[in-house]
Amino acid sequence: MTLPDSLRRGLALVLTLMLCTLASGDLAFAQAEPATEAAAATDAGAAADGWDFEEVDEAEPTLAQLAKEQALDIALFAAFAALAMVSFFRKSIPLKYVTLVASVAYMGFYKSQLISVVNIFGVLVGNLPIFSHSMAWYAFAIFTAVTTVLWGRLYCGRICAYGAFTQLMDAVLPARLRIDIPPALERRAGYIKYGILFAAIGAFFATGEIAFYRYIELFWMFTFEASTVLWIGLGVLLLATVFIRNLYCRFLCPLGAALGLVASVTTVFKIKRWSECSSCKLCEKTCEWGAIRKRMIIKSECVRCDDCEILYDNKAKCPHWLLIAKKARLMARQQVAKVLSGDPAGRTTPAPRS
Repeated sequence: MTLPDSLRRGLALVLTLMLCTLASGDLAFAQAEPATEAAAATDAGAAADGWDFEEVDEAEPTLAQLAKEQALDIALFAAFAALAMVSFFRKSIPLKYVTLVASVAYMGFYKSQLISVVNIFGVLVGNLPIFSHSMAWYAFAIFTAVTTVLWGRLYCGRICAYGAFTQLMDAVLPARLRIDIPPALERRAGYIKYGILFAAIGAFFATGEIAFYRYIELFWMFTFEASTVLWIGLGVLLLATVFIRNLYCRFLCPLGAALGLVASVTTVFKIKRWSECSSCKLCEKTCEWGAIRKRMIIKSECVRCDDCEILYDNKAKCPHWLLIAKKARLMARQQVAKVLSGDPAGRTTPAPRS
């Protein structure tokens, strides 16, 4: 979908600032490591000198006290979730990009907390965060689950900070750089993320380890904590995303695969389709996610990005509305012809008797 030049320039400036933040954050983390080690050594020395005082037991805080401590966190997430849903229901392009920027800034750099494949492991073995200390996280997780059941992979298209970041890249970078993957190859490549998901689950049950998740998920980029190898891999993947839009989200993300499986058997509120969609390929060509095949919406791939739904309501582009307008003009001309012939009702006037 073509964006106005003013919106494109604004997004380009925001994306540049985000990339600068990533670069500076990685440098700051690298410089902070020696200081952290020095501080640890100092603490150890103090303990050795006899300054290791005995801890005093304190009363456990009540649930109300814990909720009060987490109120700001819960309120911020509620505000962000409200923004995301308003942008989704309004089908406003500027508001959608405001949400994407907010996702990167809030869910990414500020919170550095996204739904992860690690949470899938936790659900499978019943090992989840303690509710009293993680109320905002539970609000986030419930929001993700409910919206996925109702609308599909809305989380991927609106909430995920990495997905938002690559969508902003796609909006800013010149379209001439993109490489269109052949549909047959695109469909086959879409299965890779399911292989990664099931391989990760198998590895978790076989070894009990979760540390490998950093090699199959990229959400750590917002924490600035990673090895040189991981940063190089991220750079290569972002460079590839310049040419193949939403590369990781479409083909490699195990969490997207899991949400896609849920969406494929639920999605209560589906995207409407017109009868003309069988022959029209306008939305199929517009879709950035390869989620439309003629009249069929592939629910496991659709992230509710709004592009096709905006086209459905565009009376100047959608063939459904163009055909209705054409029929209306034809009927109007026929009615005018009947009026000019002296018979508005369309009856045949009998010849006068001699």
